[in-house]
Amino acid sequence: MPCGQPDGGAAPGRYVLGVDVGSTVVKCYVYDRAAAVRGSSCRKVESLYPRPGWVELDPEVLWSQFVGVIKEAVQAAGLHMRQIAGLGISTQRGTFITWHKRTGKPFHNFISWQDLRSAELVNSWNKSLLLKVIHVIFTVLYFLTGNDRYLAPSFLTFSTHQTSMKLSWVFKNIHEAEEAAKKNNCCFGTVDTWLLYRLTKGSVYATDYSNASSTGIFEPFTKCWNPTLCNLLSIPMSVYPPVKDTSFNFGSTDSEIFGVPIPIMAVVADQQSAMFGECCFHPGDVKLTMGTGGFWNVNTGEHLFASRRSLYPLIGWKIGEEVVYLTEGSISDIGTAIKWAQDIELFTNVDETAEMAQSIADSQGVCFIPGLQVSGYDPYLCASFMGLKPSTNRNHLVRAMLESVAFRNKLLYDIIVKKVHIPLRTIRADGGVSNNSFVMQMTSDLINKKIEKPANADMSSLGAAFLAGLASGFWPDKEQLKKLRRIEAVFEPQKDSEEYRPAMDAWLQAMKHSPHW
Repeated sequence: MPCGQPDGGAAPGRYVLGVDVGSTVVKCYVYDRAAAVRGSSCRKVESLYPRPGWVELDPEVLWSQFVGVIKEAVQAAGLHMRQIAGLGISTQRGTFITWHKRTGKPFHNFISWQDLRSAELVNSWNKSLLLKVIHVIFTVLYFLTGNDRYLAPSFLTFSTHQTSMKLSWVFKNIHEAEEAAKKNNCCFGTVDTWLLYRLTKGSVYATDYSNASSTGIFEPFTKCWNPTLCNLLSIPMSVYPPVKDTSFNFGSTDSEIFGVPIPIMAVVADQQSAMFGECCFHPGDVKLTMGTGGFWNVNTGEHLFASRRSLYPLIGWKIGEEVVYLTEGSISDIGTAIKWAQDIELFTNVDETAEMAQSIADSQGVCFIPGLQVSGYDPYLCASFMGLKPSTNRNHLVRAMLESVAFRNKLLYDIIVKKVHIPLRTIRADGGVSNNSFVMQMTSDLINKKIEKPANADMSSLGAAFLAGLASGFWPDKEQLKKLRRIEAVFEPQKDSEEYRPAMDAWLQAMKHSPHW
């Protein structure tokens, strides 16, 4: 189903495609040299919930959706596939699949980054004596050497979001995968790797540095898959793909798929792609994405900051000799919670929510507790409302949900300011929830900073297209990309953050009562 139509008559020429395989939708945009959208298409991603806490994606359905949106977007633009200079692919991170190297047959569905099947394994590891011993050893090493690469393991804790624990679960519970791995016949791949494999009919097996570093199995300091962690979790090293540059000629799609071969010029993880799309190229640039989850990313340039609870280091992108590092903090259940509220008919259209929140002076003491918190980790925590009264109506519930987004943004921003010793420059927001003026204004007030919102909130697609365009020569350099940025709105602080203090204190108190519920 087309999300957009051609923007005027598409003249013959060269165009790039940016595809974003997200947690809720697959989107494809056709961009011209001015980075204007000439055609687009989107399809909903259908998650599967085979057991409580399990979240999967059907690989064949995802493949069909991916191919479908590309064909629809090019058709909507009034173009032919041979007019496409390159394809850039942005993908959700941490979602993975394993398959047989010789047959290409998957051993299981995609296991989503949201999946909780490893919760018992995570709990067992985090309470283990071995992990305590690891903490002591690396604390001593960090004390003796001062080397940052020893800092993260000194307080290593596992979580269900980490690919490592779910991959360990696969080899403990899926016999066929375990047997294939013993014979070096098992391939592991995040969404990007699997799509590359399918697009090239099995001739390309690879990932890029941004996706690899987002798995938690790839060591950003050494830029290698982590053998120590894999030995610890009994994961064979033979399953991992080679790691390539982010903006890179990965080969071309098989001509049978789209009628002509299309050069695949970039694969990139979605948050890093959004960072690139926002042109956050300089140390201190900040990107805030509010979509299914919330992600704060700070460009730390050539400097790799070690994990410091709540924050973790990532490779943003690698282009030739240039490697850009990021520090990331995340908050869960933003768009997910808002979609749930829509499903139970708290509102009809998501565009109504800002108006609903602004129609009342406050939430009347109602607090929304999200499923997962900013700091601390409790995989069993349930989302809840606290402070409900006979006078509570849907406006209060909606406002409480939106306030919880802004409050969590404030908590994470304060951690970043405290832990990341780089002066913060611009803050640029994207993602579906960035279209909510209430959340944007309240976040700006709470952090007392200006926040820019681009004209196009789908920055992951644009970032993938930018990276593909650089690799194909469609755009000459990053300076040219900066000139193509379009800002739709700027949110500047309008209220003193102290005005929110009573509401935030009540919310923090409610959060303290929620763990282990």
